[in-house]
Amino acid sequence: MVHPVKPLIFIILLVVTSLTACNRDDEIPPPPTLPADPGTQSQSIDPADISGTATNQPEEIINLAPTVTVRPISTATPNATATPVPIDLRMAADFGDSRNPLTGEEVSDPSQLDRRPLAIKISNAPAIHVRPQSGLNDADLIFEHITEAGITRFTMIVYGKNAPDVGPIRSARLIDLELPAMYDSALIYSGSSDGVRQRLLGSDFRPRIIFPVEPGYYRTGADKPIEHTLYGTPATFWEVLEGKGLNQRPTFNTYMAFSNVPPPGGQPAGEAIIDYDWTLINWRFDPELGRYFRWTDGVEHLDGYTNEQVNVANVVVILANHINDPNICEQLINGVCTAFSVQPQIFGSGPAIIFRDGQRYDSTWHRANRYDMFTFQDANGQAIPLQIGNTWFQVIPIWYEEPVSVLP
Repeated sequence: MVHPVKPLIFIILLVVTSLTACNRDDEIPPPPTLPADPGTQSQSIDPADISGTATNQPEEIINLAPTVTVRPISTATPNATATPVPIDLRMAADFGDSRNPLTGEEVSDPSQLDRRPLAIKISNAPAIHVRPQSGLNDADLIFEHITEAGITRFTMIVYGKNAPDVGPIRSARLIDLELPAMYDSALIYSGSSDGVRQRLLGSDFRPRIIFPVEPGYYRTGADKPIEHTLYGTPATFWEVLEGKGLNQRPTFNTYMAFSNVPPPGGQPAGEAIIDYDWTLINWRFDPELGRYFRWTDGVEHLDGYTNEQVNVANVVVILANHINDPNICEQLINGVCTAFSVQPQIFGSGPAIIFRDGQRYDSTWHRANRYDMFTFQDANGQAIPLQIGNTWFQVIPIWYEEPVSVLP
């Protein structure tokens, strides 16, 4: 059973000195063989990561006993003095040329929608080195998922807004074989294990991968482990895609539905609590602002660029089967693989919980084809629209016991 305030846990993983056959995020030597592509080997290597300054060790998890601060939840009714004009966006034609299909929002400059989305890999642990991350509030969508160490990592989809800087950028996981296909995006990441890299290089979006030796990436020079110092500038990433002739309006196979009018059938949900075992997340709804605000491990989760608390219009829990891929080792100790790469199977369909407007909606997610994004239906097969605005996806193993709890 999940409780609003979870007992604080102090965990430090021991440094592993015998990692040999599997490459961690901060050590990216070239694989033995690569597809016949001149320059592929050099492009997939971040020179700063193999300079000898990075450490060859597993992810470190540190909980520094945060002080819990509670943001008061307003009891005011949003827009109480005005009745909003209903906006219902369910089909591709409903979005027109000036609405962002990933958020339903009007954009001030429609030409922004003519560029390709960016899927950017962002670290979430250890908190002392990576939080607050930059650019979270400028993402249209963020996917949070577990890694082989049980900690969570993000993939942010940047499209409709001009995020000035993003980071810290870390390594890809198997979920990143799916997201660039779903959103016709480029992929920005620091590296990966050999097995994941081989699959990325053999993927259908291989031309849209921007490797760490290309423009747009930079090191902050901060006094912390080097693997936590890689950041990026989306404007430059779009210039790189432009130079390759790949910065074009994306093609979406399916569309999420949006409406600024809450659908019927919701249950009160003033707070959603997500328990990833090593990471506890609280999303608290502010009815005056119509937004969910995020706390992580009892601390306000801030955007490092704006210093504002992370907030979204929608929180969507995706419950999906997760398996360990026996062909991809993420951690090898004394010749024995102690951590296989985790694959969230976000294809087909499964249970979902949508939080919007202070309401909870139990639903089913669908993704029938590789190039489809998630769509959501109620028990009667009717589409459940999201609130217009950004969305945070919590991707959770379906076998977790009671990972979601709700306070009214």
